[in-house]
Amino acid sequence: MANIIETRNLHYHYSDGTCALHGVNLAIPRHSKTAILGPNGAGKSTLFLHFNGLLQPSSGNLLYGSENIQYDRTYLKKLRQRVGLVFQNPDIQLFSASVQQDISFGLLNMGYSQEQTRLKVDAVGRKLGIQDLFKKPTHFLSTGQKKLIALAGVLVMEPELIICDEPTAGLDQSNARILIELMDSLHQNGTSLVISTHDVNLAYSWASHIILLNQGQVLAQGKPAQVLADSNFLTTSSLEKPWILESWESLQKSGRIACDQPPPTTKEEYFSALSGQTDSICLNKKVVTLF
Repeated sequence: MANIIETRNLHYHYSDGTCALHGVNLAIPRHSKTAILGPNGAGKSTLFLHFNGLLQPSSGNLLYGSENIQYDRTYLKKLRQRVGLVFQNPDIQLFSASVQQDISFGLLNMGYSQEQTRLKVDAVGRKLGIQDLFKKPTHFLSTGQKKLIALAGVLVMEPELIICDEPTAGLDQSNARILIELMDSLHQNGTSLVISTHDVNLAYSWASHIILLNQGQVLAQGKPAQVLADSNFLTTSSLEKPWILESWESLQKSGRIACDQPPPTTKEEYFSALSGQTDSICLNKKVVTLF
């Protein structure tokens, strides 16, 4: 699978001398659901600001598709149509008087007519079920509503890649589930997705590709079941092992699950796998009932 984003020996230093990214080498597969994990200060948000050209590397290369990102105005304008970034704090992203104006801003700035903009905004509103919020002032919205509006402002640009910094932070379980289901729907329609999160259980069950970041460097990247099973990497990143993997490993050690049986991905798969197991094993030539 071709990569949509690659970094090669990427470094970034802030003006105060802080080295936020130190030789980052990573690849994000096209059409993947990628989760980037790491402790606070690992460099996740700084990395995201590079992905759509808001920050320029101190050194190293960043590729979109197969070409190096350029930092002239014309190229960046096209890049930001292709790569949409949703910030962790939606208040950073929302600044217009009303919801409809906020979602319309990017299109009008790109030169779309009022009628073209209205049609596109209405279509996104129907998709997200937020038409009833259009006339409301943005500062009256809940955190969950603001995150949906910030996402709508990105979706209306029809990007190939959507990046969400801590999308479920500050949301209750119901709104977090709605947002994740929405992202899954976007992925099914061909959009590549990247999120950052501290939630290893969400990352394990949702992502097809995992990147562990710590102190501005990539510790590991690959399939969730491989990366998140490594206790050393997790300890270094101040993360815990996903409960599904931890429980599955315990069942395998006790002999209740075959050692070569791959772990399930979701909670539903986990309980389905358990219910399909033989209810007993042979121990010391005697049958011992397990369930």
